Amino acid sequence: MENPRAILLFSGKRKSGKDFLTEHLLKILGTDKCEIARISEPIKAFWAKEQNLSLTELLSDGPYKELHRKKMIEWSEDQRSKDYGIFCRKAMEKVQKPICIVSDIRRKTDLRWFSENHAGKIQRIKVSCSDATRSKRGWIFQPGVDDAESECNLDDVEEWDIVIDNDQEGKSPEDLLKPCLNLVADI
Repeated sequence: MENPRAILLFSGKRKSGKDFLTEHLLKILGTDKCEIARISEPIKAFWAKEQNLSLTELLSDGPYKELHRKKMIEWSEDQRSKDYGIFCRKAMEKVQKPICIVSDIRRKTDLRWFSENHAGKIQRIKVSCSDATRSKRGWIFQPGVDDAESECNLDDVEEWDIVIDNDQEGKSPEDLLKPCLNLVADI
């Protein structure tokens, strides 16, 4: 049996809650059959080494990452212009579990790469919420970041298998993730 058998592609704006939800989904599904791949991880690993920075801090959701985000985006855009699938491929190199959650789909070329290389296995999931909710979670609009391709390239994509409205007060993560769990129930 070839792994992964299912790939859940999560997309969403900064502070939409996609990392929180994907981590929660991993806990529900269990690490024996599920893992998270992050397209941003090879970008951050290179940047940490190149700039002598903490990879752990760059992988976190804190202010340290925000200090370096714009420069990392610029460098990664240059790399993507040479090979649009470079970071998708790197993120998937070590995947071994039957279910793979990709927590950070950001571009049409990411969707294209997964469609070309994992046809029949992917499910597209968008996490959405209002700017007011994002602000409550610490989001502050940054020119050159929040209006750049890395945040806006998927704005006009309407073909999602699931859209999770993460604005809903009072809904548990389990309730929000039920449609995702249904997609992989028999794996």
